Amino acid sequence: MSMREFIDQWGDILWEGAIQTFQMTSISLIIAILIGIPLGVAVVLTRPGQLLANRFFYQVLNIIINIVRSIPFIILLFFIIPFTKFIVGTTIGVEGIIVPLVLYTAPYIARLMETALLEVDHGVIEAYKAMGMKRGQIIWHVLLREARPSIILGLTLATVSLIGATAMAGLVGGGGLGDIAYRYGFQQYETPLMYVVVILLILLVQVLQTIGNKWSAHLKRD
Repeated sequence: MSMREFIDQWGDILWEGAIQTFQMTSISLIIAILIGIPLGVAVVLTRPGQLLANRFFYQVLNIIINIVRSIPFIILLFFIIPFTKFIVGTTIGVEGIIVPLVLYTAPYIARLMETALLEVDHGVIEAYKAMGMKRGQIIWHVLLREARPSIILGLTLATVSLIGATAMAGLVGGGGLGDIAYRYGFQQYETPLMYVVVILLILLVQVLQTIGNKWSAHLKRD
């Protein structure tokens, strides 16, 4: 099969799959960030010795994050089917895969945030506290600002992981490039199509990783 014939046969399907993958990734990532970043900040601030130390609250958050992160994504997909159907009314397509993607990614982002924030020199925070800066200002202007390069790298890693999860979503009719690779490439033995999907996913990951690395390096120079 020539390149032209391949594009004529599969071009529209690949384009639709790419759009669905973009939709799943972007929507899930935005919601997961809105949940995961505050969760990660809360875990750090409530740790013993931190600004808002609260052992009970810290332990509860820590356990919840660990429990959700312990469940492999493919199992999580099936485990929360009733919850997903209750929230969005369906368990298939782009809409049906958003809920499990968010539940999978948000705790991961929270852990990455925790790691990034803990890298900030505690002495710097203590210095600003001694200068009389309020807690809210320290959190926003010191803690989060100092951790920006690591936060960007963490979010880049989370995005790459999320793209991998969207590919697995194809197994349950989630749509996207993963669905194309499974439904046409694997089940219908269209091996060239599967190779193209793999190449597209690799290119997407490489572009995102490069952007994340350069953005993080830029922030380090600020």
